[in-house]
Amino acid sequence: MGGKPKNLKKTIGRLLSYIAHEKGKLFLVFFCVIAGTAANLAGSYMLRPIINGLTSENGSVAFLLKGVLVMLMIYLVGTLAQYMQQKIMIGISQNAIQKLRNELFQKMQKLPVRYYDTNNHGDLMSRFTNDVDAVGEMLNNTVVQMISGLISIIGTFSLMLYTNVWLTLITVVMIPLMLQAVKKIGSMSRKYYRAQQAALGTLNGYIEETVTGQKVVKVFCHEEEAKEEFDYLNTDLRGKQIKAQFFGGIMGPVMGNMGQVSYSLTACIGGILCVLRGFDIGGLTVFVNYSRQFSRPLNEIAMQVNTIFSALAGAERVFAVMDEAPEAEDAADAIAIREEEEGFCYVIPKTNAAAKDQRIMTDILREDAEYYYKKVNGAVTLEDVTFGYNPDKTILKHVSLYAKPGQKIAFVGSTGAGKTTITNLINRFYDINEGSITVDGIPVTAIRRDDLRRSIAMVLQDTHLFTGTVRENIRYGRLDATDEEVEQAAKTASAHSFIMRLENGYDTLLEGDGANLSQGQRQLINIARAAISKAPILILDEATSSVDTRTEKHIEKGMDRLMAQRTTLVIAHRLSTVRNANAIMVLENGEIIERGDHEDLLVQKGRYYELYTGLSELS
Repeated sequence: MGGKPKNLKKTIGRLLSYIAHEKGKLFLVFFCVIAGTAANLAGSYMLRPIINGLTSENGSVAFLLKGVLVMLMIYLVGTLAQYMQQKIMIGISQNAIQKLRNELFQKMQKLPVRYYDTNNHGDLMSRFTNDVDAVGEMLNNTVVQMISGLISIIGTFSLMLYTNVWLTLITVVMIPLMLQAVKKIGSMSRKYYRAQQAALGTLNGYIEETVTGQKVVKVFCHEEEAKEEFDYLNTDLRGKQIKAQFFGGIMGPVMGNMGQVSYSLTACIGGILCVLRGFDIGGLTVFVNYSRQFSRPLNEIAMQVNTIFSALAGAERVFAVMDEAPEAEDAADAIAIREEEEGFCYVIPKTNAAAKDQRIMTDILREDAEYYYKKVNGAVTLEDVTFGYNPDKTILKHVSLYAKPGQKIAFVGSTGAGKTTITNLINRFYDINEGSITVDGIPVTAIRRDDLRRSIAMVLQDTHLFTGTVRENIRYGRLDATDEEVEQAAKTASAHSFIMRLENGYDTLLEGDGANLSQGQRQLINIARAAISKAPILILDEATSSVDTRTEKHIEKGMDRLMAQRTTLVIAHRLSTVRNANAIMVLENGEIIERGDHEDLLVQKGRYYELYTGLSELS
């Protein structure tokens, strides 16, 4: 949770790489910083000739006005330079943040399902918002302030040496003390800011889970427990924020007080030098001003420590996601699936190992110089498949089954028996430990992942609708579908009638995951989304679990139309929905203990018979 970032230099280097490509603009910013700092130093130095002139015999109002006018012109140049630097730097930083967000989002699209199954969704969302915003705040202001402060320190110190060497020594003595304070307080601040960002992500994750599951919280009267858990996480965050803000906040006052000590010593000793060594009053005035000005950049940088370490902690969390291993790349000669004149076809490069397998090459439609073309039929085969999400816990044990093209295969069994796991493996959301999975005799590992998944339509138990119209949500199944095809898919899923009763029909806007629809209606749209897909394989994972019995009966014909000409794998708790399956697989503890059609399994009077007749229950 806490501690020093694993590689501070690497994190800073990666952040700076997001702005390094804008060299021209950065050079202009650097020039403006130099011009602004130089104008500020020169304007301050103008006090020396003005004060010395006024205290001499030649002093006059005209001389004063002339000096003030020159100072005004210098400060105007400095103000313009600072305006330009700020404007340009904001553009650079926002471009960098846009690029960072894009890369983070693109990386998250490439991460395997396992990553999302094992990480808190709210914490991942926090990296997009709080952490990236902290990085943006730093790039907007802190980078320029650090450059400006460094130049200001060098310029001020040079002019201080030029003005009076002895008074400069006082400032030099104070520098190591200031740097030591920055180092000590900074290390503590960095530690607690990292812990703060982690605690903030945990709290956001809990809020996201609670808001999403608010109905469940209320149904089980869990409000008080939820408040207690939130209070615990909130208190933990408060404690870490107090420490982070305290150590970040005391940097400024500590540096300010040390600067005041240096300023006071300089004024006292400078006054003595004016009386005893003939040091000019204008020089003393300028030096005292520079003494305060010298500590100001250090103080400003110290005040930015909150932003710096909050941003570094946030950047580290963002880069941690970006450094996660993505799904393995497809082989260069992986098999593609494309829609050809003959329908969906495998496009097999002649360099691919599968092209040498005679079992696969028996029904090649045609070939050209580089590829073989084979029709996608949708035959699914699992041979001796063993798998576990964790190496020490096996979920599936030596599972073998096959589904011929157009067949309907059903899976029944207790919760946790491994039914959904089988569908996850067919989609290659996870890769098996042992055995093989093939589609039309081709190992799924030899097919491009995107093409494999595009050839499988899924209707999941958990409905999910995106912000947009009903039409857009159905078209999500195939983005090039026409309006007529969208409506036909809705009719296939028996969703057309209720959609037409909505305020704007297919153009009704859905928000909040379709909160203005019933659970059954949301599932019907999900079924329509699968219907519009031309995928030859269909997976229904508890697809009708959210639909009441009357609605289920109403859509049976639609489901039959949906499953026609497709290989269908059905996971169901309601055994009435799988009676017409070509084969039913009964799973327990990751093994297929019974298989056969409905009548065969009833005759066996085994586990399926007990479940169907109500002698036992699915749990």
